[in-house]
Amino acid sequence: MTISLQYSTITVSDVDESLAFYRDALGLEVQSDVASGAFRWVTLVSPAQPDLGIVLSEPHAGRSQADGDTLRKLLTKGALPIIVFRTDDLDATFETIRASGAEVVQEPIDQPWGPRDCAFRDPSGNTVRISQAPKP
Repeated sequence: MTISLQYSTITVSDVDESLAFYRDALGLEVQSDVASGAFRWVTLVSPAQPDLGIVLSEPHAGRSQADGDTLRKLLTKGALPIIVFRTDDLDATFETIRASGAEVVQEPIDQPWGPRDCAFRDPSGNTVRISQAPKP
């Protein structure tokens, strides 16, 4: 038996605005764009991991009003889980993302636990970390 992660959802306040960050700045590719009523779910993939979909959706998409309201409050506070991506060239990735106008939270640094990383906020306020494995 094998098991692997197929999708991970990132809650965003505006799907179109977030596409500019995840597609254009990070280089992810749109796999699907599905609308249902007033909401839509956009699935992005990395060419390096085409079997792992990253789904962008708004807080109320597919949820009750109360759950969507709670999720929107957490998103507004910046209290949702951190998203971590991996790259093989942190400095080049950092410069590409910074050039897109994304808010820099942390410039590239070597962490005491091993990786070199940096951090940004996506347009919805989610913290996005970019990590590079330590060189042997």
